[in-house]
Amino acid sequence: MMKLYIKTWCPWCIDAVNWLQSRGYHFEKIDVLADRAAYDRMTQISGQRLTPTLEIASGDVLPDFDTRQLEKFLKAHNIQP
Repeated sequence: MMKLYIKTWCPWCIDAVNWLQSRGYHFEKIDVLADRAAYDRMTQISGQRLTPTLEIASGDVLPDFDTRQLEKFLKAHNIQP
């Protein structure tokens, strides 16, 4: 399962959610502003505070990305919907 750390007002987060949903990916959406422990986890695994941040099952992390970077990351990790 992929975990997508977001801030609900973040335009890049909205783009990432829409991109993943429109392509049929399954993921857990985590609002880091509503969950301090999730925010702490995101900063720990990514070394930064920006969203969106994606964590995949292997433990690899894609921090602070746009949809082009997201698509490239998923292809590189052979993740399909």
